[in-house]
Amino acid sequence: MNPVVLVHGGGAGNISHDRIERVRQGMMKAATVGYTLLQEGCSAVDAVEAAVVILEDSPEFNAGCGSVLNTKGEVEMDASIMNGKDLSTGAVSAVRCIANPIKLARLVMEKTPHCFLTGQGAAEFAAHMGVPEIPAEQLITERSKKRLEKEKHEKGAQKPDCRKNLGTVGAVALDSKGNVAYATSTGGITNKMVGRVGDSPCVGSGGYADNNIGAISTTGHGESILKVNLARLTLFHVEQGKTVDEAAEVALGYMKTKLKGLGGVILVDKAGNWAAKWSSDSMPWAAAKDGKLHCGVNQDTNITDLP
Repeated sequence: MNPVVLVHGGGAGNISHDRIERVRQGMMKAATVGYTLLQEGCSAVDAVEAAVVILEDSPEFNAGCGSVLNTKGEVEMDASIMNGKDLSTGAVSAVRCIANPIKLARLVMEKTPHCFLTGQGAAEFAAHMGVPEIPAEQLITERSKKRLEKEKHEKGAQKPDCRKNLGTVGAVALDSKGNVAYATSTGGITNKMVGRVGDSPCVGSGGYADNNIGAISTTGHGESILKVNLARLTLFHVEQGKTVDEAAEVALGYMKTKLKGLGGVILVDKAGNWAAKWSSDSMPWAAAKDGKLHCGVNQDTNITDLP
């Protein structure tokens, strides 16, 4: 089986000119790191976790140190990960003061009998597992502060425009043994209520992985994604015989028609066919397969050889 890895950086409006190259480099680095692990024989779970960590560590993306702020100017993060081999999954929500929520989600998957921990419980588990706590200020960027100020000024403290806040990061992978996995991580939406949880940590909405079908990670308007179970809905269409492109278009089209919800998906099926599709204005993405790296930011797509 030829390994495949895809990553996305969230669906939104077109990336501003001053950020395009930084976003592109982030996408390419994340996909390359994940693909290198797959080439070395590592698992799909290893690949998606490593790829998402790269994006959480970049201030250009709405996850980890680039997370947006809630109504109180605080960072609360959500993440999930799933192994398509046995459907094991781990998720966390409303977590604070850790650098990489996706690592904590994997610990939930592998070190607890549960699938999902939230808030204080997740914090206590993180401390028990030796996950370093960092100052909250380390996760707050000037860009996030400005976005919160603008949102409050334009919409009011309790009315976040969810359709403008479509940032999430994610990865999917197929390894050489035919196993698939997904990982999704986010800071949520700017000016969200304290304790708000979106689709990203919810299996079936923010992502899904099953060796019999494939793996998917989603991004977009979280409430809409939750209502239609976008990840599982898309893979359902794959199960019914649609190609990955067709399945993504049908599922995203349904969400847009039914709820006016915008979003995007990356997915790979069990045979290694992949797709990156979105209904929002854009979704930065990258995919690595057969020694080639594909990357798209705004309307530009580049293909380069991997080392």
